Amino acid sequence: MIKSLNMQDVREKALTLLDQRVRIITAGLGLKELRAVLRGDPPTERPNPRYRVHTTSFLFHIRPRYYQEASTWFTHTFRLGFFSTFFFLVEVITGIILMVYYVPSPSEAYQSILKLESEVPFGSLLRDIHRLGAEGMVIFVALHMLRTFLTGSYKKERSFTWLTGVVLLLITLFLSFSGYLLPWDQLAYWAVTIGTSMADKAPLIGTELNLLLRGAPDIGADGLLRFYLLHVVFLPFLAILVISIHYYKVSREHGLSLPARVEEGDLPPEEKKKLTRRVDFIPDLLTHEVFLVCLGIFILVFASATFYDAPLEHHSDPQRTPLDTEAPWYFLWLQGLLKLGDPVLMGIIVPTIFFALLFAVPYIDRNPHRLARKRPVAIFLGLVTTVVLVILSYMGTPGYGIETPAATRILQDLAPEEGIGPLRSIPYDELVPGVYEVNQTDPKTLPPRLGRVFAEFSERINKAAEQGKLPEVQAVLVIEEWQADLKKVTPRIIWTDPESGERKTYERHIFLHQNRPRE
Repeated sequence: MIKSLNMQDVREKALTLLDQRVRIITAGLGLKELRAVLRGDPPTERPNPRYRVHTTSFLFHIRPRYYQEASTWFTHTFRLGFFSTFFFLVEVITGIILMVYYVPSPSEAYQSILKLESEVPFGSLLRDIHRLGAEGMVIFVALHMLRTFLTGSYKKERSFTWLTGVVLLLITLFLSFSGYLLPWDQLAYWAVTIGTSMADKAPLIGTELNLLLRGAPDIGADGLLRFYLLHVVFLPFLAILVISIHYYKVSREHGLSLPARVEEGDLPPEEKKKLTRRVDFIPDLLTHEVFLVCLGIFILVFASATFYDAPLEHHSDPQRTPLDTEAPWYFLWLQGLLKLGDPVLMGIIVPTIFFALLFAVPYIDRNPHRLARKRPVAIFLGLVTTVVLVILSYMGTPGYGIETPAATRILQDLAPEEGIGPLRSIPYDELVPGVYEVNQTDPKTLPPRLGRVFAEFSERINKAAEQGKLPEVQAVLVIEEWQADLKKVTPRIIWTDPESGERKTYERHIFLHQNRPRE
């Protein structure tokens, strides 16, 4: 009996101590309550200990205790704002690790990236995740802005929240752009050269702004250091500050907006009451967000480990501008604008007006309604703007509006100066040595991948000949064994110049190793 009582006391004391430890770790949830949360059961104590977590936990105190049910619909927000924050956190964590290995010096920056990818365990994967996360953040922030506009969630008391959102969009673009230069390869060097050249066109302060960014007339050590500090210090801290303000306005002052049809629609009172009832953050929304985080991490890691490779071209060379130099994809619309007219007008004035209008949207739009059918003009303008940006981005690609000699264009598309291209993607074993002449060699007799590339090469040659761009053309693809595990591939085009009547030759030599690291 005495032994039994002692064991029971010991057990109760042990459970009490364990419960106290669990409450400390979970910021107020005891063992019984934690079990109920995991099972999705109602609270086991009064007052509700799940609300206490929002008061005592550093991580949870910034989250609302409850939401209105309709505002949590996935089809209302698509979690675009949530994933924008998720990608920012991914960038911060992976960026801090990458900082350990990166050296912001023109003589060592490129080598530090090579060393990261070849010698550091999972270094290549880490860089791929960082780059892919940056692309994802730009996409999700832009889509978040578009969703907010189309649903009219910027109206009334949320005007300032929209304004901070536009600031975050700009910060996101410059965060990604400032990181573009850091690998110090040809792609980055010339893309940033184009971008900073646009700053030079700004009225009154163009020269000073260009010098401020580059640190010198041309980008060098000072420019790289400036972009590095912008990328790892100034812009991240500015982003954290504005995200804090933006999130405070959303979570503490106004809450997530309801779907317009719930807020303004003619719903029966009972249904509206049901759709606006409170949904506690713990446990349902918390478990949903944990799932989204796990899903996001899985997609990032899977994509980086299988098909996505962060680009790394040749070492930057200020003396050689590669063909098809272009801005990052999210600034292609600017490059497209520049093809339409004066660089000051199209590169500075028009984009400034565009972002000024974007800032002023809530103050210009005086329509009090949020339902799409009651604001057709705004919806039409939003969709037209989106389509125009897509068209301008297409116009910003190197192939649009820039005349390139036919032979150069064909070989550039086949084997670009920077990047992989179809020819370099041919498996080493399929590169059978020989001389393959257009219109003489049947592509079907070649290995599959080589045959497809040769067929494309032949088709482009014949099309250019029909258009009169390559009169009396002859074209061959020569594959040679050059050294052990190394083959030389030479696409060669010979034609008669229509102006001089002389025979001209354009060719490119490409050396492909059996153990090519990137394909």
